[in-house]
Amino acid sequence: MSLPPDLTDRAALARNRARARTRGAELFLHEDAAAEVEERLGEVNKAFTAPAVVTAFPAPWREILPDARIVADDEVLALEEGGHDLVVHALALHWANDPVGQLIQCRRALSPDGLFLGVLFGGQTLAELRAVLAEAESRLTGGLSPRVLPMAEIRDLGALLQRAGFALPVADAVKQTVTYATMFHLIADLRAMGEGNALARRSRRAPPRALFPEAAARYAGAYPAGDGRIAATFESIWLTGWAPHPSQQKPLRPGSAAQRLADALGAAENPLRDLRD
Repeated sequence: MSLPPDLTDRAALARNRARARTRGAELFLHEDAAAEVEERLGEVNKAFTAPAVVTAFPAPWREILPDARIVADDEVLALEEGGHDLVVHALALHWANDPVGQLIQCRRALSPDGLFLGVLFGGQTLAELRAVLAEAESRLTGGLSPRVLPMAEIRDLGALLQRAGFALPVADAVKQTVTYATMFHLIADLRAMGEGNALARRSRRAPPRALFPEAAARYAGAYPAGDGRIAATFESIWLTGWAPHPSQQKPLRPGSAAQRLADALGAAENPLRDLRD
């Protein structure tokens, strides 16, 4: 059976990240995510003594988890099986060629009742940029080139947690709107984040000269943010799961309920007709 083609050119992604580090990486989204992780951990009634963080940009994560093992988001994660009671996959999973494999590796790295927290960019991220580039390129060339990473939707990511074997899986999303002076300032920020185009199927040819100016004009007209600025959406999807343990809550056995749902809701019950009649 043939394997699906890779989504990400890992060599190009590494170059983009190295360039961002050399020029001074823009990490405000990582800092926001790290602050959110710290808040979420504060709500868990448990102390973690052996954490690990999977990330390409360690600095913001060392601020909140100074004793954590920092692991690169390689296709094979350098995590010890059963060696951690907390694993954080930090704003890198959207670039994975095998996201299920990444989750399974994180699950195996957890000790029983260990916690997994993952955060990645979701499908609404850069929806505005994706739209104006597609419109401009379609008008100029009659076709489209992959320019913005396709990102997963929350319903799909929640199912991946279950496939990876996590107990008590939860997925939720947080949207953030960031404003920029122009589309070109947004693109510069994406490059400074190491989030430039690293798609395996990206075009290697120079784009039409008019592409980006036309897209920028469309952006300014379609997505204004006031004061002459534009709006850009970043959707963070949060994945939470636990390594199975006997102490965890279990779903009730089907048919074991002591009260009918219709009675609890005070609703009339309308039995379905038996199709065999």
